[in-house]
Amino acid sequence: MSSLPSVVGVQAIKHGHHIFVYNNIRTNQVIYSLTRSMNNNDSMKQLPFVGKKTVPAALRKDLWQPLALMEFPSSVQGLAAYRKLREYRRLHENEYPLDIITQTEGKHKGQLLGTKKRGKVLMNQKANSVADMAAVLQQQERQPTPEQLERAERRVRKDGRPPAKRGLGKQLSAEAYSMGTVEGVRIRWANLLDAEFAETWPAAVVHDMLGKSRYTAAYPPPPDGSILAQLPAEG
Repeated sequence: MSSLPSVVGVQAIKHGHHIFVYNNIRTNQVIYSLTRSMNNNDSMKQLPFVGKKTVPAALRKDLWQPLALMEFPSSVQGLAAYRKLREYRRLHENEYPLDIITQTEGKHKGQLLGTKKRGKVLMNQKANSVADMAAVLQQQERQPTPEQLERAERRVRKDGRPPAKRGLGKQLSAEAYSMGTVEGVRIRWANLLDAEFAETWPAAVVHDMLGKSRYTAAYPPPPDGSILAQLPAEG
């Protein structure tokens, strides 16, 4: 018998419309995936070397659990968020304030942590990742308005570069007009309390519960009939 759920009562997984967020139950490392199942090669590229034994030879699925599922009405919007989240996470792991890896008490106060402890601190990206999710959505909410995009398009015409009328260029142009808003964005959490790692969220973002599933995120249910949560929103 097939292990796949019935197509009734679940959403189709569309490329770019969904970002699956996983975290390691031991280290709190975070991996972003465009598919329900983590791809070993792509996932390993997201785990930087920050000390001995900080990068495994291969992923152990029993050590990774779903953290959240981000849903976007537009694939372009979702892919833009995916790229930005990976950029932010790389910054956290490679450009960080020294105080987070500095001894704060004891006879070694003021000295850098040992290699092993330092690796544990830098691998723990769960809180940072949730805050990044909120920051990316707030940034998308501030994207140019349709009027600003139209003015930019007129300038392009004036410069002698005709706007795309067919193919991918036309699609991207149309999708760009859906930016500047996070209407239709939904985040499903394995644990709703994790959303509180971020200070604020755009008011239009809907927060919901993610269905239970072992190792791999559950298929997202249809948008209707969900349990909505009240979380801190921008004032």
